[in-house]
Amino acid sequence: MRKISILVIFAFFLFGCKQKSVIHPTFYYWKTDYRNKPAETTYLNQFKSKSLYVRIMDVDFNPDIQQPAPVSPIKFSDSLPDGLNIIPVVFIVNNVFNKIDSQQTAVLASRIAKFVDDKVKQSGKRNYAELQIDCDWTKTTKVAYFKFLEQLKATPLLKGKAISVTLRLHQVKNIVSSGIPPVERAILMCYNMGNLRKYGEQNSILNQHEMDLYLKDYLAQYPLALDVALPIFEWAVVFRNQEYAGISKHISKVQLEDPKLFKQRKNSILYDLLVDYPDAGLKSGDVVRWEEISAQDLSSTAKFLSRYLKPEERNLVFYHLDTDLLKHFTHDDFQKIIADL
Repeated sequence: MRKISILVIFAFFLFGCKQKSVIHPTFYYWKTDYRNKPAETTYLNQFKSKSLYVRIMDVDFNPDIQQPAPVSPIKFSDSLPDGLNIIPVVFIVNNVFNKIDSQQTAVLASRIAKFVDDKVKQSGKRNYAELQIDCDWTKTTKVAYFKFLEQLKATPLLKGKAISVTLRLHQVKNIVSSGIPPVERAILMCYNMGNLRKYGEQNSILNQHEMDLYLKDYLAQYPLALDVALPIFEWAVVFRNQEYAGISKHISKVQLEDPKLFKQRKNSILYDLLVDYPDAGLKSGDVVRWEEISAQDLSSTAKFLSRYLKPEERNLVFYHLDTDLLKHFTHDDFQKIIADL
């Protein structure tokens, strides 16, 4: 009887404990000029990061020339560190695929492959193994976008290279209407979940309710191998007369804590501007919603995802590599988040 009990207990631990994933932590680099800053490179070294996801450019439709065109491409003032691979990332505005046909998507694929290849060489790297396409495709652009991905894979410059894509929460839940992109790997973007433009106290960067709604019953069945992206950024969302007015790059926590400029609503992330603030383009009476992410928020998100993601080897990518953002987190904070996933 005792032997049977021991076998039951052993079986419980063997099959009841979910296998942990092997996690490779790294960052996105989302600036228009790459500089090898020691403080940022130190984090990559501490993480033992093998790769860095580097935004190469945005692509948007240019009405003057009636075709897609590069926007704010990166320049490399420094070379990437030795021993660190580059994963180039190209962001494509979704509406581009409403504007072009299959012949134009083939041209776009060829031009992106050439542009990326040139930029990778500028970064000091001879080659790369993976290209990531960042596009929040929809039901109306699905066919054109998926055709573009097929054409991209067939481009000679990308022979032997992997293509990955970004995946939003709604594309996980609405898999029938969104479709499954014709690639082998995607990265789940666990940020920008809420309604940024809606007035109120919600944090639109990270929202547990949205994750429950879009992922809880769907993530485990998603057929592609998945990496994960988590936010470490913060921003000031501006409202005028309770209408969304944009994100201010001129407002930080320092300005918000200046009593001559702002008054915080009690126990709130909303701040009322007391005077005109022309340096930031703001007027007295404007309201700023300060959204930021804590280490506890990220740890909770990692634990949530670990319950539903298939156990496998995956990258955990923090958005994004920036000295001012990194100072809000300790090395132990990051290690806990990594362990929780």
